[in-house]
Amino acid sequence: MSRTSRIPPEAFDRLAEVVPLGRDAAAVRKRLVALERLLERSFVIPGINVPVGLDLFFNLLPVGGSFIGAAMGSYMVWEARNLGMSKVQMARMAGNVGVDWALGLIPVVGAVPDLFFRSNTRNLRIIKRHLDKHHPGTAVVDNV
Repeated sequence: MSRTSRIPPEAFDRLAEVVPLGRDAAAVRKRLVALERLLERSFVIPGINVPVGLDLFFNLLPVGGSFIGAAMGSYMVWEARNLGMSKVQMARMAGNVGVDWALGLIPVVGAVPDLFFRSNTRNLRIIKRHLDKHHPGTAVVDNV
């Protein structure tokens, strides 16, 4: 019989410093901004200076990559539901994820539309608009 080891509580405290784990609107905003940056703007393609993220690389994997990207994009829709966003906003966000998923299913060429149709960036914009209106204390001035 194997002995299980417990994770020390200090490990969660260190994790909470890096990733905001709270349910409050400010923590959700930070999480979603970090996820969008990871999926859409992690790297810059040298020469043409176009930012890309993991979503583009997922689309290079046949079929499965599109499903992985859609699952990660759906997390943003789930967080929007937890924030109490309207069904119209969530349907629009789900549509963005669906279009990105469908375009990603096209073999080889499916990665190209991801440079132009950034569903996670669009969804983050919808969420930020909602947060700025309903939770103004979470608003952050962007340097971009």
